[in-house]
Amino acid sequence: MWAAVLCVGATALDAGAVGTRYFTLASGEDYKGGDLSGVAIDSSGKLRAGFTLGSVDLEQTSTVWAALSMPDGSVLVGTGNEGKLLEVRGAAVKVLAETKALVVTSLARAWGGTVVLGTLPDGKVFKWERDKLSELVALKDTEHVWQVAFDSKTNSLYAATGPEGKLFRVTADGQAQVYFDAKEQHLMSVAVAADGTVYTGSSDKAKLYKITGPGRATVLHDFGRTEVRAIAVDTAGGVYAIANEIKGGTTAPQRKASTSSDGGSSKSSSSKAKGKGVLYHFSPSGEPEELYDEKEEHFISLALGDDGRPYVGTGVEGRVYTVDDRRNTVLVADTEERQIGALLLIGPQKFVFGSDPPVAHPVRGQGGPDSLWTSKVLDAGIRARFGKLDWAADGSLEFSTRSGNTGEPDDTWSAWSAPMIDPSPVGSPAARYLQIRARWNRDPKAVLNELRVAFVTDNLRAVVTEVESSGGPMKTTKGSSLTQGVEASGGPITGKADAKVELKWKVDNPDKDELRYRLEYRLIGSNTWYDLLKPSEQLTSESYSWDTSDLPEGRYRIRVSASDELSNPPDRVKRHQLESGIVLVDNTPPVIEALRAAGRRVQGTALDGVGPIQRIEVALAGSDEWRPFSPADGIFDEQREEFDIDVTPLAAQNQSLIAIRVYDSANNYVVRNLIIK
Repeated sequence: MWAAVLCVGATALDAGAVGTRYFTLASGEDYKGGDLSGVAIDSSGKLRAGFTLGSVDLEQTSTVWAALSMPDGSVLVGTGNEGKLLEVRGAAVKVLAETKALVVTSLARAWGGTVVLGTLPDGKVFKWERDKLSELVALKDTEHVWQVAFDSKTNSLYAATGPEGKLFRVTADGQAQVYFDAKEQHLMSVAVAADGTVYTGSSDKAKLYKITGPGRATVLHDFGRTEVRAIAVDTAGGVYAIANEIKGGTTAPQRKASTSSDGGSSKSSSSKAKGKGVLYHFSPSGEPEELYDEKEEHFISLALGDDGRPYVGTGVEGRVYTVDDRRNTVLVADTEERQIGALLLIGPQKFVFGSDPPVAHPVRGQGGPDSLWTSKVLDAGIRARFGKLDWAADGSLEFSTRSGNTGEPDDTWSAWSAPMIDPSPVGSPAARYLQIRARWNRDPKAVLNELRVAFVTDNLRAVVTEVESSGGPMKTTKGSSLTQGVEASGGPITGKADAKVELKWKVDNPDKDELRYRLEYRLIGSNTWYDLLKPSEQLTSESYSWDTSDLPEGRYRIRVSASDELSNPPDRVKRHQLESGIVLVDNTPPVIEALRAAGRRVQGTALDGVGPIQRIEVALAGSDEWRPFSPADGIFDEQREEFDIDVTPLAAQNQSLIAIRVYDSANNYVVRNLIIK
């Protein structure tokens, strides 16, 4: 019935398109975030009719832990909140009994139709027969009865317990004996095959045991996780098991929760648990096969359906998945509740039980007017006009759309459009956001394979917000051409002179158009702009390496122009430009004039064509131990700087060779030597 693999995906926006763009939904992930009502999603990106669920509120409790179908068509429910036993009959719910335990963890039909209840935290097993609740047995050294299972072949009840990891066998008169004693703290799950083989799963070590007689157990599989949460055996003797890796413990309530009379602690300890789950199948001879590995959620419940497939309920998003024999995993139900506490999917009365809040969902069928998928809100980024809604489907579907300018649909959105049964132009008005809805009311077996919507956004201007350069301290922002920050002078020189000036800029591009950039330059004092790029050069990156080796020295400005002409026809093209601060072009080193010695002092003049002089250093020639000194006026601020320095600390010998090094603002430098006697 379900072909598939789970995936509920996100919208895909073709941002590289020119002019017309598309929302394309073609994989399971593309449908993520949508509202599913009676719709199933598989991992290959197909949508089909899924479970159509009804809703019956279970106000009498806080959490659902177990459910059991009865021959008369009713369903019994084991809950938190004083461990109640509820009866659901149609839309009517009533409390049959209260165990006064924290939780009724499990239910099983046993001797002659007697219903058996496992509870915690007092280690008691109750029975419900002839409309009366009574205690069957209080198991020795036991606090938690996690699950019970009945073996009609031996007329025995099995109870998986903690905190000593014991599996008890219980007779109709309440006599109990330890059937298997595991090394783990808890045995959380138990199931019995038709041939009497017992399977039980542990927590803390997540081992699945196969038991063929009292004390005769082997490990069928070690999951290497935290817990084996549930087990189911099919009619052929195949075994299904779900195991979880839980951060900080198990999905089950702890002993301390017994102080709560309303079951609230039980609810929170489970609903707030976080982890990941895995579903395995074991052949009758024991070969393991991993069917589904869920990385985002842990599993709470497991059941087999009429179709022979396993179904699992999750503990974070309240979802139900199934897996077919090709390992295709299908999301068949996505409820409003956080947990799926129990599943009944065999027989005429099928139910999905949610918790947080507690709700019984009768499974009403597949397809029909209630099978409805609504996409997540599709965001065009800015206001858009929508074109044709196109799809590929097997069978007939009905589509409609609505649009608005708020991220969450509200009263300002348009109404849903008239239904479309063939690909047609979207009837919803221009807006930033769009939603699409599909119904399976025409063909319950229809399969949606792909969905696509064309749109064209308003053309917004891209704005150049900042221009930077390695050729000076300039940083121009938001239309300002003022120099920002402080430029160091006279300090250590960390870079090397380079005729290439690195330009880069930032752009606010609200509609994500592909942009083309043009660069111009002018010499300060001139009003003439020259193209920096060749006429055939098409620049789309936000940086450029400018070779200034053949330019006159001086101070320049750069103008960056942005155009969206690559994404729009001529009548829609928009442009913006921004002028940089000062860019220094200086590829000639400074000179030293009138270098002379006056005793132990060195004097001279440093000159540069552009300036100012950046740094003056002195060293004993060949030592490479340069020492800075200041110009005669104490500040580096001119193209011409006089200097006069006492070199006595360096010229310790009668005759020394002294080196003078001068840098300009572009890190060009010159070295001159003289002898000090």
